[in-house]
Amino acid sequence: MTDTPDTPDTTGMTGTTDSPARRCSHVLLRVHDLRRAVADFRTAGFEVAYATAPEHKALHAHVWFSSGPVIELLATPPGARWMRLPVDLRFGRGAGERMVRWARQDEGFCDLALLVEDARLEGLARQVPCGRVVRWTRKRPDGAETRFAFSYPRSGRLPFLVTPYDPPQHPAAVHHPNGATALTEVVLGVRPADLPAVRRLAGDAPGLRLEEAPVTAVRAVHLAGLTAPPDPALLHGAVLLPADTAPVPPTTHGKGSSTS
Repeated sequence: MTDTPDTPDTTGMTGTTDSPARRCSHVLLRVHDLRRAVADFRTAGFEVAYATAPEHKALHAHVWFSSGPVIELLATPPGARWMRLPVDLRFGRGAGERMVRWARQDEGFCDLALLVEDARLEGLARQVPCGRVVRWTRKRPDGAETRFAFSYPRSGRLPFLVTPYDPPQHPAAVHHPNGATALTEVVLGVRPADLPAVRRLAGDAPGLRLEEAPVTAVRAVHLAGLTAPPDPALLHGAVLLPADTAPVPPTTHGKGSSTS
């Protein structure tokens, strides 16, 4: 694992939706054993690429599409469930609670990253209370470096913010044997008390459906090109549905535009 922080910038709800358009960047899937999860997703018909080298130390792997949002398989470091204070000190208040939640939860979706342009990141991170804006460098398996920035809201269930990878990482061509061609929709359950902050963070992000739920969390992902859902036994808790599958249950927050 060769993710390293650059020099971090320090930062600090409004309920309107007049913020700049954003997009879903990636859906995080918590897995206990990354190597096994990668093997299972490949068996389910997905191309999967480790995010860092060497593979046996990697904590992240990606299911890429030629454009748009991706799925990130995520394992947590040993002892992460006890790292709340150190993570808060490194990344800002709220980051530790998020890391501990990832580490302690069962396998399945654990978070949603929203893509925001670098020039807007700090301003948005002040509109919804967030920790630091962290500049990060990741060394890829081919030895090249990828740079990006992120900021975690202090409320540990809200989606977090991330800038585009520099340089861009989407492969020119991706062929998933199961036919998947794109991640078309993320279904995000939202606790009513979290709705104003989620609206502020997400703006009118295309392909994001908000549904009222007791806990704010990703509920399902829709994929274009699938003729049938992959074998759930291979998905480590992920709910991956063909793009034409209706959300279940269809209890949706009333809000206009693409997230209604």
